[in-house]
Amino acid sequence: MKPYPLQFKAEMKDRIWGGRALERFGLELPEGSIGEGWMIGDHPNGTTKVMNGELAGKGLDEIRESCGKEFFGTKGFSERNGRFPLLIKLLDCNDDLSVQVHPTDDYEGLPPGELGKTEMWYVLDAKPGAKIIYGLKDGVDRETLAAAIREGRIMDTLQEVPVEAGDAFYIPAGTVHALCAGVVVAEIQQNSDTTYRLYDYNRPGLDGKLRELHIEDSLNVIAYNDSGATRMKTDGVCPGEWLPIAKSPYFFVEKGLIDARCSLSTTPESFVILVIADGRGILKWDGGEQHVNSGECFLLPANLGPYELDGKLTVIRSVVA
Repeated sequence: MKPYPLQFKAEMKDRIWGGRALERFGLELPEGSIGEGWMIGDHPNGTTKVMNGELAGKGLDEIRESCGKEFFGTKGFSERNGRFPLLIKLLDCNDDLSVQVHPTDDYEGLPPGELGKTEMWYVLDAKPGAKIIYGLKDGVDRETLAAAIREGRIMDTLQEVPVEAGDAFYIPAGTVHALCAGVVVAEIQQNSDTTYRLYDYNRPGLDGKLRELHIEDSLNVIAYNDSGATRMKTDGVCPGEWLPIAKSPYFFVEKGLIDARCSLSTTPESFVILVIADGRGILKWDGGEQHVNSGECFLLPANLGPYELDGKLTVIRSVVA
């Protein structure tokens, strides 16, 4: 089969903190408060299916099993569980998310077959005054945090950071964090669905009951000294330039502004993920072309080779590190 860019039908997730903002991107939302659109996923909790071309109707798991490393690249499989290594999401935060932390791959408490979770956020939209929780305040160690949790004052230990559209945040496993109300982000992460909640504002979940907290696991996995988290403004990127915005052992992410034809190519090492953060244009490759619009995500096979982006676009491009 001749390779071509794959577009998937998003798996929508109802969340108590979600809303309807993902409709702005032309996505079809079911009823409810939709907090997450899993745009490209190969996980037991959500596997996306191809919408276009010869592979239409097939799940990413089926394609992974049948197309092999030529299609996904020599780095395109998780060495730990054989799955697709990344999970790509759009998140609509109509309310605050729980204060949470994710484990590393080597944490003993991980569910069987599950990975740790290092991730990054690119802020697509943020209401005036929007913020996130991003790390602990200086000097907060395990004992200090545990005491604050017992005494109901955990918020006193957390850093709050204002956010605007175009901000990028790298969130290694072990970083305490929470998206807050009024923010829409694109998330590139390890293919994992393991989250430990430290605090959830004492609010009921979708079933009317308080959601489970994971205090001991959280205290165990937090990186108290330095998780390696970084953040940056990206509004200085120039047309035709690709600005690195996140680099981890699992993924490398760049932001590009396209205002004229831009020629690129995949490599045998990794597939490419394109998230169209803004604008509209055309994606072209040997044998085809595809109109692209903001909010759409594409998986370009490693053996696709040369491709072009044309139009007025802001693009987040990711490969496996």
